Amino acid sequence: MLNAIDLCRDLVERGFGLFSGVPCSFLDNLINAASRQNRYVIATNEGDAVAIAAGAGIAGGKGVVLMQNSGLTNAISPLTSLTWTFGLPVLGFVSLRGQPGLADEPQHELMGRITTGLLDLMEIPWEYLSADPKDTAGQLDRAVAAIESGRSYFFVVPKDSFHAVARADRQPWSGRAAAVPPSVSAELPMRRDVLAAISQWRDPGELLIATTGKTGRELHDIEDAAGNLYLVGSMGCAGPLGLGLALARPDRKVLVIEGDGAVLMRMGNLATLGRYAPTNLLHLVLDNNAHDSTGGQATVSDSVDFPVIAAACGYVRVVRASGITALLAALDAWRSDPMPTFVHLHIAQGSKQQPGRPKLGPREVLQRLRQHLS
Repeated sequence: MLNAIDLCRDLVERGFGLFSGVPCSFLDNLINAASRQNRYVIATNEGDAVAIAAGAGIAGGKGVVLMQNSGLTNAISPLTSLTWTFGLPVLGFVSLRGQPGLADEPQHELMGRITTGLLDLMEIPWEYLSADPKDTAGQLDRAVAAIESGRSYFFVVPKDSFHAVARADRQPWSGRAAAVPPSVSAELPMRRDVLAAISQWRDPGELLIATTGKTGRELHDIEDAAGNLYLVGSMGCAGPLGLGLALARPDRKVLVIEGDGAVLMRMGNLATLGRYAPTNLLHLVLDNNAHDSTGGQATVSDSVDFPVIAAACGYVRVVRASGITALLAALDAWRSDPMPTFVHLHIAQGSKQQPGRPKLGPREVLQRLRQHLS
């Protein structure tokens, strides 16, 4: 069996600074070890954990994700359309519940048979984590080599791989919920006008992460700045990606721009963002009650009060912006008095013109952003 505390130390020595995941009984001692070192970010689902770890990777570090194999399916989207697409590899530890030949709960039977096959299908190199400490260094070296070549790497973890590690003392939440202002009616601005105002407002050192679809494409058309990252695929992952980046680079302000459909897809990550609450992160939701980039199909955002949800999740400042002027005032307040901020702005549906597509590929955009950060 392995000493999870020693394994965490060995990972940190190899540059792995941030751990995130969703618990599994096979991995509880590894999670406890990472938590005792204050390196573990609690995610609400496994896909969010991948995005958080990838966000730390933007800043040049290496991220670790921990999950039960049943949750591997939750991570398929970011593993195939975020980490692979941008070349933002993560190191994964996935448990082998339902291991063939061992008795387990019935819901794990199928996943136990197909876990390694799923990794193969995603072209993620993997190996079984050895329970012999003599093998650990070689296994980690192989993982580091893969990650430094731009590929994620996974360890499949059988039952009883770790010695017991006591849970860390749970730190009570010390934040304060925002008071949510009432809504104010105003003429709905077009998304392109909103993005143009943000682009003109931003300082060169401030980073913009734009969600997949027309938001990223329109931002690119307005100004293809070195501090921009245009997410493609991995819908709903802009928030946790921004969280990982903001935690890794507290010296840089990170503005995440999402649509209502993307937030609804992974709304659980609002709780994680509100809990860890980096003051250098602002989360802006442009809400037009539609999936604009796929034809304008309706979302259910007209029955959702995003600001109230954000406040309940722990964001310290929550703003209902009634137009571009109110949005810019909220951005100015965040710049002058940084705190975890959520801004909601209703916008009109549609586009002024068909947006283009970035001339640079995703990995080139990421490389440019990294150079900008350095």
